[in-house]
Amino acid sequence: MVQFKRVKHPVNGVLLLDKPLGFSSNQALQKVKWLYQAAKAGHTGTLDPLATGLLPICFGEATKFSHYLLDANKSYHATIQLGATTSTGDTEGEVLSRIAVNVSSAQLQQAIKQFIGNISQIPPMYSALKFEGKALYEYAREGLDIARVARDVTIFDIQLMRFEVDIVEINVTCSKGTYIRTLAEDIGAFLGCGAHLCGLRRTASAAYQLQHAVTIEQLEAMNIRDKDAQLLAVDSSLQNMPAIHVDADSSFYLMQGKSIWLTSAATKHIYPAQDFRLYDASGKFLGVGKQLDDGKIAPKRLVNLVQ
Repeated sequence: MVQFKRVKHPVNGVLLLDKPLGFSSNQALQKVKWLYQAAKAGHTGTLDPLATGLLPICFGEATKFSHYLLDANKSYHATIQLGATTSTGDTEGEVLSRIAVNVSSAQLQQAIKQFIGNISQIPPMYSALKFEGKALYEYAREGLDIARVARDVTIFDIQLMRFEVDIVEINVTCSKGTYIRTLAEDIGAFLGCGAHLCGLRRTASAAYQLQHAVTIEQLEAMNIRDKDAQLLAVDSSLQNMPAIHVDADSSFYLMQGKSIWLTSAATKHIYPAQDFRLYDASGKFLGVGKQLDDGKIAPKRLVNLVQ
């Protein structure tokens, strides 16, 4: 039997995917990449298989700017089980301890307040963080415990959504690198009863919101035109950056990788070392630029306009 190889296409843009339970981020990425027959794609922030929710996926030219999403603030809805700790910090692990829960709402609120602001976290062993080129969870599965350095993260807000005996639901907005499993364990430790994470759903990444995401099942039911209609613009992840529009001559030189002079009026809202979006006179996105020490504008990462 003759087998035909799928022809991959140059797909460009950002898809907001509602990652399903049980899929790793890479499994979800590969499934969506296959559905779009896309030549190039990457996700923008790992979600564990037990977590669901917003996973922005960048296609083609959008992958050039995916690191801005990796560095972005994120929001989660987390469900915490008080009274039990596990080896993984979530429901997949072996139960290590059980303690009767005798916590009031006031005590819980006080505990939550301790973790709002700039805090230090020790990354969990069951994480994708690399040590000597190998993910920590791989060492953990071998029964090895690797010394981890505490890292500073910021939790901007925690809202208590539900508290019933030993089940806590919170909404968390935090900086990149925050481990919600570790937050759950730390809250449990502060309360003296222990805790682990039993549910996690990402609700926002940068300006992207979960309510605008689509599921894999929805994509599978779409024709190619409807799937393409789900894609956001390549520059949609950069809307928090200031923008500069340049004329045709300046566009030409920038796309050749050359720096240009602009009037101080055109760059008055740009400060040194700040990245900004570049557009031509017609509004076409050119890429991301930077300002040099001598005041010139230079391209930092450009899109391929021949797509």
